[in-house]
Amino acid sequence: MLDSPTISDAEYDVLFRELLALEADYPGLLTADSPSLRVGAAPLDGFEPVRHAVPMLSLSNAFSRKELEGFDRRVRDRLEQSAQQVKYVAEPKLDGLAVSLRYEKGVFVQGATRGDGATGENVTDNLRTLEMIPLRLHLQSPPAVLEARGEVFIAHADFAAINAALEDSGKPPFVNPRNAAAGSLRQLDSRKTAERRLSINIYGIGELIGIDPPSTHSETLQWLAGFGFPINPETQTCSGIDACYEFYESLQAKRDSLGYDIDGVVFKVDLYREQRELGFVSRAPRWAIAQKFPAEETETILEGVEFQVGRTGALTPVARLQPVFVGGVTLSNATLHNMDEIARKDVRIGDTVVVRRAGDVIPEVARVVLVNRPKSASGIKLPANCPVCGSDVLRIEGEVKARCSGGMQCAAQRQEAIKHFASRRAMNIDGLGDKLVEQISEAGLITTIADLYALTAEQLLALDRIGEKSAANLIAAIELSKNTTLARFVFALGIREVGETSAATLATHFGSLHSLLQADEDALTEVDDIGPVAAKSLISYFSNGDNRAVIDSLIRAGVSFPEEVREAVEPLLAGDTYVLTGTLNELTRDEAKRRLQRLGAKVTGSVSKNTTAVIAGDKPGSKVTKAETLGVTVLDEGGLMVLLASPE
Repeated sequence: MLDSPTISDAEYDVLFRELLALEADYPGLLTADSPSLRVGAAPLDGFEPVRHAVPMLSLSNAFSRKELEGFDRRVRDRLEQSAQQVKYVAEPKLDGLAVSLRYEKGVFVQGATRGDGATGENVTDNLRTLEMIPLRLHLQSPPAVLEARGEVFIAHADFAAINAALEDSGKPPFVNPRNAAAGSLRQLDSRKTAERRLSINIYGIGELIGIDPPSTHSETLQWLAGFGFPINPETQTCSGIDACYEFYESLQAKRDSLGYDIDGVVFKVDLYREQRELGFVSRAPRWAIAQKFPAEETETILEGVEFQVGRTGALTPVARLQPVFVGGVTLSNATLHNMDEIARKDVRIGDTVVVRRAGDVIPEVARVVLVNRPKSASGIKLPANCPVCGSDVLRIEGEVKARCSGGMQCAAQRQEAIKHFASRRAMNIDGLGDKLVEQISEAGLITTIADLYALTAEQLLALDRIGEKSAANLIAAIELSKNTTLARFVFALGIREVGETSAATLATHFGSLHSLLQADEDALTEVDDIGPVAAKSLISYFSNGDNRAVIDSLIRAGVSFPEEVREAVEPLLAGDTYVLTGTLNELTRDEAKRRLQRLGAKVTGSVSKNTTAVIAGDKPGSKVTKAETLGVTVLDEGGLMVLLASPE
C-alpha cells in the first residue's frame, strides 16, 4: 500500500503460495483480511442488500457562479456569520460509483454500493480485489466500527486497455469508464472484477464507533490517509467562495490531463461543528454542494449516418448531427461504434438522440429519446459496398466489425496504412503526422507506403503551409527511417492480427524477411503467439500480388534491416516469457523489452500460466495480481537488471 516492501518479491511469492496451500488444506484459517482474497472468489447467485447505518446522501447541484454564491450565502446566514468567510474543502467530483467500506476492529468486513442511499448491494468480495483498499487498519487500538466512503472509478489509460482487450477478443467495448467501473464492481464472479483495473478515492466517513474523528473534514481526510486509504491529491481547502470558484476554474482547465473522469467539484463546509449546525434538507446536506462542469450530455437530431473506413478496412458508422454545444465544444459528428450497438440502442435516422462526450474526448450517441421518435424515422443499413472504393463489404461471422474487401485499392485504407507505417512504433518517420499524410495523399503524391521514399522536397514545397525547413526535415526523416529492424518493418506493414509483439516474435523466429515470406501456415503456427487466425492473415497478406509489389518497392528504395537476427540472439533466456508492467526508472519499457528479446526471451502483454515472470515497476497494474493468482514470479526492476546483466 505504501510502496515500501520489507521483503523481496521472490520471498513474497514463496510465502503467498504457502498461504494459498495452507488455506486450501485448512479453510477455517481463512481470515477476512487474507491477501488471498485479492484474487476473487467463486461466483455468487446475487447480491445481498445492505442497510446503511448512516445514509449515503445525494448532493445538491450548482451550475453557475451565481448558484454557488447563493449556497455560500445560505451557509453564512444559517451560521450567523454573514460578514465572515467560511472555510470549505474542495474535492474533484469523480464520475464513478459510490461505495461504503466497513471495518470492524480494524478489519475490512463489508463493502456496499450506495444503492438508493438507504440500502445498497453487498459487493464485499469484489471490493476486496482492489489493492488500493487496505484489508486491515494497522492501529494499536482500532475503532469498533469505521466506515469509509469513497468512489470507485477507472482511469483513462486502464479504460483504454480494457476496451482494447475486449475488442481483440471480439467482444463489444464499454461505452465509458463509469459504465465499465459499475459493471466491473457488480460482477457476480469477483475473479472477473480482479482482472479489471479499478481504482478508488476515499472522500469521507459514515458510521464511526469507538473513536472520535478529528474536528474538521480536511483533518479527517489526512487521518484516513494515514490508515492507508487513497485520497484524491487534488483536494484542497478554500477560504471563502471566491477561492472556491478559483479552484473550480483551475480544475476545469486541467480536467483533461487528470487521467480520469470528473464532472465537477464538491464543496463541503470544513468544520464538523458547523456541518451539524447546518443539518440536512430532504436527502441532501445543507453543508455541501456539487458545482457541475458544463453539460457533457445534450439532445439533438440525428440527420444521417456515414461510414468511415479504417486501416484494416473496418467500417465505423458516424452520426451526422444537427450541430449542438456539448461540454464546451460544438459537435456535428459522433460515433455509433458498430452495427451491433446501433441495433442494441435502436438508433434511427431522424431520432432525437442524447449525445455525450465519452471520456471527455470522443463524442458518441449515448441513447435515443424514444418518446420523440417521428413516424418518418428510418433504419440504418450497413452498405453492401465500400463508400470509398466501391468494393464489397464483408462481415465475418463472430466479428463485430464489417470490413471493406478492397485492401490497398481502397484510398481510405491506404491513407490509414500510411499513417500507421510512419508511426513512432513502426518506421518512426518524425514529422509525418496524420494531417500531413492526408495532405500528401489527397494531393496524389503517394498511393502506397512505398511512395513515401520517392517524395522530393520540391513536391512538398508545393503544398500549403510547408516551408523549406519543414520539407527538408521530413525528407531527412524519411531517409533516416530506411535503416530499421525486421520487427519494426513487419509491424509497419499493418498486417491484421499482427501487433508489435507478434512482429518481434516473427522477426526473431525467422531471422530474415525472405524466410518469413517463404513460410507456410504450418511453419507460422509453430511460432509462439502466432495462432491459426494470425497465420492465415499473414499468408493472405504475403500471397497478395499488390502487397508483395509494395514490399519489393520498399526494399528497392533502400529500406533495410539486419538479416542475422537469429544469430544475434543469446540463448540465455530462450524459451522464457516476460510481461512488463508499471513504470521503470532506469530503462524505458520499450528498451527493456528490446533487451530481453535480444537475450532470446519473448515479451508479451498478458499474463498466463506460461509466463516466466512479471517485471513490475512503479505503480503496476492488475497484471501483478493475476501473476500472484497463477503463482507466476514477480520481479522488481532490480530483478530485471540482474537478468539483463547476463553477457550478451
